[in-house]
Amino acid sequence: MGASLAVSFLMLGGKLAAAYLTGSTAIFSDAAESVIHLFATGFAGFSLWYAATPPDTSHPYGHGKISYFASAFEGALILVAACGILWTAVQDLMTGPEVHRIGTGLYILGGLTAVNLALGRYLIHVGRRTNTLVLISNGQHVMTDMWTSLGVIVGVALVGWTGVSWLDPAVAILVAGNILWTAGLLLRRSVYGLMDAADPSATKQILDVLTEAQDERVIAAFHQVRHRRAGDQVWVEYHLMFPGDMPIHEAHDRSHAVEDRVDDLFPDSDVHVTAHLEPRRHAEAHPEDHSEPADPLRQE
Repeated sequence: MGASLAVSFLMLGGKLAAAYLTGSTAIFSDAAESVIHLFATGFAGFSLWYAATPPDTSHPYGHGKISYFASAFEGALILVAACGILWTAVQDLMTGPEVHRIGTGLYILGGLTAVNLALGRYLIHVGRRTNTLVLISNGQHVMTDMWTSLGVIVGVALVGWTGVSWLDPAVAILVAGNILWTAGLLLRRSVYGLMDAADPSATKQILDVLTEAQDERVIAAFHQVRHRRAGDQVWVEYHLMFPGDMPIHEAHDRSHAVEDRVDDLFPDSDVHVTAHLEPRRHAEAHPEDHSEPADPLRQE
C-alpha cells in the first residue's frame, strides 16, 4: 500500500501536467480519476492496518470487516469521479474542445500507464494470495486507471491523426462509463460482504466435506451449516450428530477430525470452526422439536 500511495502521487502530478500541456478533456478526466484514487488509496492503507489489528473485547471477531467499508468508500469516490468526468465531457462537446501539444502529453501518459499496469497486477496478485480485499480492490482500481489511460491515449492520438476534435470529449465519456462499471462492482462486493452473503462455492465445499464424513460414518448426521468471511478470516458453524451412547471424548475427537478437513478447504485463510455436538435422535437434544431436519442448512 505504501508503493501504491507513492505511485498515486506520481500519477496525479504526471496526468495534471499532461492535461495542462494538451488541454485535453480526456486526459483531464484521467487526472480527475487519479485525484480520487489518491484519497481512496490513503483510506485503503489505513483500513489494511486496522483490519490486521487483533480481536479485542469490543470486537471479538476482529476488525476485518473494515475492508468492505474501504471497498465501498473507493467505489463511491470512483462514482463521483465518473459523474464529474461526464459533466466536463458533455460541456466540451457543446462548446468545442481545443487540443494542442498532443505528442508531449501522450509520451507522459504512456509512461504512467506502464507504471500503473505493473502496480495493478502486483496488488491483485498479493491481494488474492493473502485474501486481502483491500489490496484486491485497490489493485482493480489501479487497473481501471490503466485501462482508462490506455483508452485516453488511443482517443487523443486519433484526434491528432484525424484532426476531429470532438473525439476527445467522446473518449472522456467512454472513460466515465468504464469507471461507472468498476464503481458498481466495488459497491456490490462491499454490500455482499457487509451483509455476510455466503459464497456458493464455499458452501458446496463445506457440505461435501460433511457429507463425506457422514458417508464414512465419522458422524451420524449434520445440519445448521453456516459460514461467513471477512478478509482472510473465515468462520464456519455447524451441528454434528452422533449416537446417543457414544462417549463425549470420542465424539469430540471425531468432530476435531472433521474440523481439520474443513480447515484444509481454506489454506490461505485463518479459519474458525465452531461445532455443536448432539445425539443422533434430534428430539433428545431439542425436546421441543420432534422433527428430523431434512435440509443441512436449515436454521431452527
